[in-house]
Amino acid sequence: MAIRHYLQFSDLTADEYAWIFQRAALIKAKFKAYEKYHPLADRTLAMIFEKASTRTRVSFEAGMYQMGGSVVHLTTGDTQLGRAEPIEDTARVISRMVDLVMIRTFGQDKIERFAAHSRVPVINGLTNEFHPCQILADIFTFIEHRGSIAGKVVAWVGDGNNMANTWLQAAELLGFTVHLSTPSGYEVDQSVAGVRGPASYKVFKDPQDACRGADLVTTDVWTSMGYEAENEARRKAFADWCVDADLMAVARPDALFMHCLPAHRGEEVEAEVIDGPQSVVWDEAENRMHVQKALMEFLLLGRVQG
Repeated sequence: MAIRHYLQFSDLTADEYAWIFQRAALIKAKFKAYEKYHPLADRTLAMIFEKASTRTRVSFEAGMYQMGGSVVHLTTGDTQLGRAEPIEDTARVISRMVDLVMIRTFGQDKIERFAAHSRVPVINGLTNEFHPCQILADIFTFIEHRGSIAGKVVAWVGDGNNMANTWLQAAELLGFTVHLSTPSGYEVDQSVAGVRGPASYKVFKDPQDACRGADLVTTDVWTSMGYEAENEARRKAFADWCVDADLMAVARPDALFMHCLPAHRGEEVEAEVIDGPQSVVWDEAENRMHVQKALMEFLLLGRVQG
């Protein structure tokens, strides 16, 4: 097999996503039935963290072990990356010793450079620009609860960040529409997302207009990791971009609420929403593990059966 990397959502086709969602459902069913499934026996995943994480580490590590593989966990303090070794050299060495690499870092350029010199598939666990594994889990969660996302409306309320960029890529690829509402100065940079045009998204100044008629309302923290110095300015700018009962009331009656977590109740979302009946955030969090297992299987083995 040719090496396939997963660095942004647009790296796979709609048909490949359909396969991965199908596999994720099957793999999740095996997990729930306590059925052993070890297609990645004797395979090793290296996880490299320059940004700390709870869900990314647990979901990849537990998932790899459940698939029969093993895991090497690295931070910059554990490696020569923390001592200014060129990332190209690190990639050349690590990829000779493992079968798969997941990286959670800052700039997208770092993971692109690593992948360019890797002998094995590289997965983006999060960068400043993209978070494809999270959107993979979000869409799978929507499919579980509501069926196909094609033709649906996803309302994004908040920062024009890596999540928003990835939602735009997903909408263009899978045939749904994103309603974007961000404060002035925090808009999505469509050139980063790389989408061809506005056919798959609409921009709204008022978050209530963005949520009107939406099938899914989703948000993220106001201050993403790495932007902590802007925290106070962001708190003021984002004050009107809190997902509350009023925003959910203008969405469809059966609309879902999602949040990639961690969440700050009383800031980007009110407790009555994230802890309410329309919230599927805990299913969403668990599904990171299941879709990533399907993704790792696909990158290493292709379209396996069984």
